[in-house]
Amino acid sequence: MGHDILGYNKAGEAIAYARFSMGNSNATILYDLLDSIDYHAGVSGTGAVTTFSKQQIEKALHAYKQQYGNDVPSSPKGDSLDLKQIQDFLSNCLEEAQKEKSVTVFFG
Repeated sequence: MGHDILGYNKAGEAIAYARFSMGNSNATILYDLLDSIDYHAGVSGTGAVTTFSKQQIEKALHAYKQQYGNDVPSSPKGDSLDLKQIQDFLSNCLEEAQKEKSVTVFFG
């Protein structure tokens, strides 16, 4: 069990990935940033798929930077690694959404 959150382009290729163990409360950070708490099922995601516009991903990344700063965390501690994977996930989704106008996200 755990949270496997994947971003896909329109061709169905995975372009972003974030993984949290079932007991890792930092998973809710990504759900909150994406305004997707309804897809959080406790020990994992609900298995739902949804599409986010470029503007929604920009908003999520902006909120991340407001709360956690612009620098990618470098500490090897768990929270820093979680924050780095959240930032990487959002950045990869935004890069793709800038090309395709949207990304699809699976909350598993």
